[in-house]
Amino acid sequence: MGEVSVLLPPQPIVTIDDYLAHGGGDGLRAARALGASGTIDEVVASGLRGRGGAGFPTGAKWSSVRSAPGGTHYAVANGAEGEPATFKDRMLMRRDPFRVVEGLAIAAFAVDAPSAYIALKRSFTIEVENVRRAVVEMGEAGLLGDLTITIVEGPDEYLFGEEKALLEVIEGREPLPRLLPPYQHGLFATVTMGWESGSAAGGQRTSNPTLVNNVETLAAATHILARGASWYRTMGTDESPGTVIATVVGDVRIPGVHEVELGTPFSDVLALCGGAQPNRTLKAAFSGVSNPVLPAAAFGIPLAYEAFEQRRSGLGAAGFAVYDDTADMVAVAAELTRFLAVESCGQCPPCKRGSIDLAESLTAIAHDLAGESELAVIEARLRTVTDSNRCYLGTEVQRLVSSVLRDFPEDVAAHIEGHPPPERDVLVPKVVDISPDGIVTYDERHRLKLPDWTFADRPE
Repeated sequence: MGEVSVLLPPQPIVTIDDYLAHGGGDGLRAARALGASGTIDEVVASGLRGRGGAGFPTGAKWSSVRSAPGGTHYAVANGAEGEPATFKDRMLMRRDPFRVVEGLAIAAFAVDAPSAYIALKRSFTIEVENVRRAVVEMGEAGLLGDLTITIVEGPDEYLFGEEKALLEVIEGREPLPRLLPPYQHGLFATVTMGWESGSAAGGQRTSNPTLVNNVETLAAATHILARGASWYRTMGTDESPGTVIATVVGDVRIPGVHEVELGTPFSDVLALCGGAQPNRTLKAAFSGVSNPVLPAAAFGIPLAYEAFEQRRSGLGAAGFAVYDDTADMVAVAAELTRFLAVESCGQCPPCKRGSIDLAESLTAIAHDLAGESELAVIEARLRTVTDSNRCYLGTEVQRLVSSVLRDFPEDVAAHIEGHPPPERDVLVPKVVDISPDGIVTYDERHRLKLPDWTFADRPE
């Protein structure tokens, strides 16, 4: 299996004329011919799974929102990419923003949503401009019908990409995850949820079931409606059909973004990135910061949801931070955990306090300031960090830290026994940009971000 060009055209599509010449609008026309139920049936038959991280079956999600009672339905495209080591959504919106907008229009049609939203970070200036132009030009071309699409620009916080927090931002608030999922408590809902009162004209209360899909998922749905579910299933595996856009950064020769068929071995994707740096061997990879570490011995794993599930891990958003044999995995775990501790919103104290404590304990071990007794502190915090969580962040901390301790005990032991590896600067791979020749720009300012989401002054 090699690189393919389904979602990522070789050259960017920048005008509506160019888009129409590449089959633009075919998916919408097919959806309208099939009707809403037929459209959902086609997506179900395709086996498409959400590309935002969880891999949930897309057709089942559309069906549940369409059938959910309680007021007006909405559809939302999640382009608030913030997972470290990931750049695939931004690359997609640079290469083919029209396909994302068409996919959102198809989804809105399928779930009976008269209004839709596209949520992006305001720092994504190129992507915001591309998507805004696509919405305007597709509307002027008559492709969107009566559908209203609003673009919402939000903050850089990691949790903006969490679907419940995403709805809060669309409504003008901070990215603090709600308690209930969007299909139960959607946009502009007027139900009373306990932590805040709600009311509606005439006393009527509505839940407004809302569909939230990642932009890559929506782009894939456009191709499925245009070409058919059977075509889509010619690629990938039975349980993970189609293609996936993978990002690889870190200790490889040529970091980059590659679209491959699902089922492609991770080692093949690493080969597309040139493999390890000269005179180095690869040691480990993290799928963002959401899943357990993948040791080098497991690099032959297929990029497929079922393969990662069998390892009790997850494919996530297919963004991989790769480390070679110069990396101290305790220091890596400390920095990645600190990222999550900082980005935790604080609504669930076990998550916020526990992740901060874990980051501090790992940092102390990495700097040879703590002994074996610190491992007992880590073990205790790992047991409670997921208590009362509204989102998945506490689980991310638990899975990431536990896996490093399990798979790299020698790195932990080296510090505790007084034989630490050489120090190396570790930067959380929060990607700002990736150039065509593989030059990655990271968000170095994040290391100054504090747990209250303010920033420390940069030291002189």
